[in-house]
This record gives sequence, structure tokens and C-alpha cells, in this order.
Amino acid sequence: MTQMFEVMPDSHVVTISRFLVDEQRLHPEATGAFTDLLQDIAVAAKVIGREVNKAGLADILGSSGDENVHGEQVQKLDVFADHVIRKALDHTGLVACMASEESEGLISIPEKFPAGDYVVIFDPLDGSSNIDVNVSIGTIFSIHRKRSKDDRGTLDDCLQPGSRQVAAGYVLYGSSTMLVYTSGAGVHGFTLDPAIGEFLLSHPQMRFPEQPQKVYSVNEAYFNRWDPQQQQLVTHLKNDAGFSSRYIGSFVADIHRTLLQGGLFMYPADNKSPQGKLRLLYEAAPMAMIVEQAGGRATDGCRTVLEIEPQTLHQRTPLYMGSRQFVDLADSFF
Repeated sequence: MTQMFEVMPDSHVVTISRFLVDEQRLHPEATGAFTDLLQDIAVAAKVIGREVNKAGLADILGSSGDENVHGEQVQKLDVFADHVIRKALDHTGLVACMASEESEGLISIPEKFPAGDYVVIFDPLDGSSNIDVNVSIGTIFSIHRKRSKDDRGTLDDCLQPGSRQVAAGYVLYGSSTMLVYTSGAGVHGFTLDPAIGEFLLSHPQMRFPEQPQKVYSVNEAYFNRWDPQQQQLVTHLKNDAGFSSRYIGSFVADIHRTLLQGGLFMYPADNKSPQGKLRLLYEAAPMAMIVEQAGGRATDGCRTVLEIEPQTLHQRTPLYMGSRQFVDLADSFF
């Protein structure tokens, strides 16, 4: 016997395309270019997610044998993801220039294609060292408006503080593929339905919980490399404040969990990385915009991340982000 399911009258399905168009209608001055750009990024995320999900079955696992600008081994999926994002955006006429964590300099739009008014900065596959052990990884993106008069953008267009971001987001490739973004009016999450190939609105208006979990995320293997204040902070969290430790080691996954459950994420400086490890433009600033739009905070221990003026394309920074009261506590130790 066929079982019948009743559809509730108030149930509705909202695709990311429909959501973006609805948001655009709230701004009569909008041209649709920004909406098109986010949809192109969503398409790139689908392509990358497809390859990530079948990585164990295809010859795309492991290292490519090359190193990126940071001296790190480039994984095959890194190369693939970087290529997909570039090719999804370089011919659209929406982008003036791009910057990728995998590339040393500015990525110019080919002369054969028209250029636009947006600057896209991205980490194509964050946490790629976890690829071979099947831990969740992600893509991070940041969007600025071009501020120079150069049609195809300049380095100065990329070196803008996070407070000037038009939008920021990440894609988590986990048990499901999820895209989370903000354009300055709240944080919204979309989960990819593989049956229909669409991102569906699953987490509208994401906010840090008012009663956050007392959880901190940090790589304690580096404890002996930290300065005394950082050591005292972690010791206080464990021994005095009743926190537990939960660290995945994949930035996107750690921040996603912290956003949903509350807590404190830390990637401090140490005596081998005195400037910090995470990249300001590709990782810290876009995640800081998301975190602050969701009611949290993001600092380098002293300054709000979104106010830091970048000096170089691959500048690094210490990072503390998560539930506002926990970041306040961390800052008090510095």
C-alpha cells in the first residue's frame, strides 16, 4: 500500500537563487550583479563538493607535488578547487580581480573577458591537510567593491579592511555540503540537496546561542610555544571556568560548530609564528564578518579583526572568535 504524506500548508522550500532574488528586491537600487556573483560562487561550490565527496574513489587524493606561496604542500583537490572558482568567475563581467590563498599575487581577469566592480578573495580549500583522512574541509570567500579607478583592479583593491566587505561566506564539505553567507543583514545557511542539485535554505538568521556551550577550540600541542598569557588563559578555561576542549583542526568546521553551539575558537601566535598562522584576508576577515553578524566577536587579542588594515596580500594574524562573552574573557588576558 502506498503511504501518503500530507504537506503542511505553511511548509515551503527556498532555494538560494530564490532567496538571493528576494533579498535583491529589498534594494530597488540593486542591479542584480551581486546576486549573480553569489549564484556563481554557489555553482562553484557544487562542483567542488561533488569532487570532494568522491575523492576516495578518484585519483585526486594526496599531494600534487608542488608547494604554494606559504611553502605548504599543495593537495590535488586544492588545485582543482582553485581552478573551479577562477573559471566560474573570470568570464562573468562581474569581477575586477581576484586573489587566492594558493597564488602569490593578484589574479587578473583575462583581457578577452569584461571586468566588473567586485573583488573576490578566496581560500579554495581550507583544511586540505585533512583531505586524506576524510575530515570536513571547506571553502572561504570574501567580496569587496573595487575602489580604484583601474578597470581590472589593483592590489589596493584587495588590501581593504574586513569592515569594507560587501559579503563573506564559507562552504562546509561535511556529512552534507552547506553554504553559509552574510551580506551585512544577518547570516543564512543553505544545505545542498544532492537529489535536486540545489542549495536550500536550512538555517535562516543564524545566531550564536544565548546560553553557549563552554567549549574552547585550540591546538594544545603548541602549548609550550605560547606566551605566558595564552598559557594562563587555557589553564583558566580548563581548571577554573569549567570549559571542555573540542578541536577538529579544520578551520571551517571548527567555526561552524562554534557558531551553532557557541564557544571560543583560538589560533594564537606562538614563538615559531609570532604574527599568527591564519591569513587575514582569506580566513580571518571573512569569518569575522560572519561571526559578528551572528552576534559574536572576533579579535586578534587586542584589535577587532574587521578593523585591521591589511598591508600585504598574505598577511597573517592571531585569532580569537566565537561567543561574545568568551572572546571578551580571552581579550582580558592580553
